[in-house]
Amino acid sequence: MQSTRSTGRHEIDAMAAKVLANLIVMGSGILARAVVQAYRQALANASKSGVAQETIQNVTRRASKVMTEQEARQILGVTEKSTWEEIVQKYDNLFERNAKNGSFYLQSKVHRAKECLESLHQPKDQGTAT
Repeated sequence: MQSTRSTGRHEIDAMAAKVLANLIVMGSGILARAVVQAYRQALANASKSGVAQETIQNVTRRASKVMTEQEARQILGVTEKSTWEEIVQKYDNLFERNAKNGSFYLQSKVHRAKECLESLHQPKDQGTAT
């Protein structure tokens, strides 16, 4: 009798394991399809609202960001009324200080700031010199 009961219980456990395994497989398939469908819908919504295009434009803008005149003036500590000689003096001072302290990043920022302001000041100076 005991062997019949244990065999029956073993068969029930095996069937339950099969049913559970089938439920897990079916459930994961349904879940995977739902995730794919939700992703497609999110892409479609992003395309409709222009979010995807805006994101791409923001990334591109940041990657090719050119230093603004205001940022250059802040870095060098000069105003719009500063002469080119004052700008060069500030540049030399900051560039040398950062060369001694070993901050290549700050040195390059100072150099880019001078380049930015140079493009604004040089045409004016050249125009008045001739």
